[in-house]
Formats: sequence, structure tokens, C-alpha cells
Amino acid sequence: MKIKLLVFASLFLCLFAHSQTKVNTDEVAIKKTLTYFVNSIKSKKIDQAVNCIYPKFFTVVPKDQMIQILTMTYNNPFMKIEIQDLQFGSVEKPEFINGEYFSIITYYTKLKCDVSSLDDNMKKKIEGAITKKYGKSRVQYSKNEDTYLVNANMTACAVSKDRKTWKLVILEKESKSKLMKVLPKKILDKI
Repeated sequence: MKIKLLVFASLFLCLFAHSQTKVNTDEVAIKKTLTYFVNSIKSKKIDQAVNCIYPKFFTVVPKDQMIQILTMTYNNPFMKIEIQDLQFGSVEKPEFINGEYFSIITYYTKLKCDVSSLDDNMKKKIEGAITKKYGKSRVQYSKNEDTYLVNANMTACAVSKDRKTWKLVILEKESKSKLMKVLPKKILDKI
């Protein structure tokens, strides 16, 4: 009787551990893709970062235009933006919709925006734009360094056909109309 109980308990633990591994495998792969994306931007390897984007997104924003946007944002000589930190929030369990898996990820970055080469009028415009996007409580100005430090809460959607290779779409409310052509309604309803 003890042997049967021991065998049953061992089998149960193996099955439980295996089911936990599958969930963690998705999460690990998604985090790895997002980390690679952010690190590519940090190191100014914009082409690498763009390769992490869900290809269907390029039907609403052409790939060349996306490269230009990211280059002008993160490789701009007049206003240097530096990503200083990446922390993960939640990674939802992937949902299978229309032949693909979708998972919503929340993450947090610190952005340091050096505005020292801009005139006062441009600095006010930049402050207004980042305050509107991220919220006044998340934007701090350092007069000594002439920089804005932004605590950015971000959301993305990871998409995969095989749960091994994941591509990303950054989810922003202001882009929701464009994203309607890219992501299922069930996913968009979450942002």
C-alpha cells in the first residue's frame, strides 16, 4: 500500500511539475523576446529591434517607416533618449485565436531624455508630450542634468504560431484604431 501511495505521489508531482514548466516556457520565451527588443533599441541596433515586431503590424505602419520612427526617437542627436531599466510585470497565459497565440505583457522602463541641446520652447513641447503620454506623476525634471526621467508603464502583445518564436506589438491606446487591423478584438478589448 505504501509503495502504491509513493508511486502515485511521485507521478502526481511529475505531472504537476511538467504542467508548470509549459507555462513558464511561454513566459521565459516572451520575456526573452522583449528583453532582446529593448536591448536592441538600447544599443541603437534598430534593424534588430524591428525584426522583433509582429509582421502583420507592417500592414498599418510600413517597416521602413517603423525603422525611421525608432531611429528618430532613440538615435536623435538633438534629444537623446536612453532606456535605463527594464522590469517585467505580468505575462498572461497565451490565448489561441485564429491560428496564433496571443499574450499580453506589462513591463516598466525608465527613460532618460536629455533635452540640454533644445531651446526652452522645444523643452516645453517635449515636457507636454511626455507628460500627456505617461502622466505627470511619472515624469521628473532634473535641472542639474537638463533631463527628464520618465517611469514608463508599458504594455505589449506577444504573438506566436508555435509558442517558440514570439513577435511583439506595443499596445498604446492612441494606436488602437491602427491595431484593429492587426490584432483580434478579444485582445484589443484588454487595452
